[in-house]
Amino acid sequence: MKPDRVIETARGFLSVHTATERRLFRLRVDIIGFAEGVPGFAWEIGSTDDLGLLVEAVAARREGMPLDELKARFEFLELDEFARAIENGEPTSLQWSGLLSSDFHRRQWSLLRRLRADEVLKNMFPSITHGAVRLQVDPFPLLDATKRQVLVQELDGARYDVRLGVPGADWVEVPTDELIAYLRAALAQE
Repeated sequence: MKPDRVIETARGFLSVHTATERRLFRLRVDIIGFAEGVPGFAWEIGSTDDLGLLVEAVAARREGMPLDELKARFEFLELDEFARAIENGEPTSLQWSGLLSSDFHRRQWSLLRRLRADEVLKNMFPSITHGAVRLQVDPFPLLDATKRQVLVQELDGARYDVRLGVPGADWVEVPTDELIAYLRAALAQE
């Protein structure tokens, strides 16, 4: 879902989504942001029906207010462990753990374990979109969300589809024994 408004901050983007069924403004944190046609990685951190309060919270965050102070001042915010990992600049290990413990992503567990076992790939930020695992070199690519990322989809036990960079790029079939080397090379490219 495309946000109604996106605001850049020092730690990524905040986005505001309006509810259609009633007066409600949902505030989300987007660490990948929105490039043209490329959805970011976002999660809701609170909602309110008070537009003035929402604007104050966004302005305070934009001015650099730390999360603990933000939460104390704006009670509608619901900041969790992941929000704190973002604040500290290191969401990657928490994200791996979350994906590997989520029953919703059980189909991708084998691939996730294979990728996380690699000393290089375990440092990439993982997410899952449309059944494919996305690995990004930088979890905070504020200027261009399409750079240095790959999508990997398991076809069967012996083959994977891999797409480099931006949506619309062609999928390339990669055998299992070449997957890790292929991904390392792709993510090392500037």
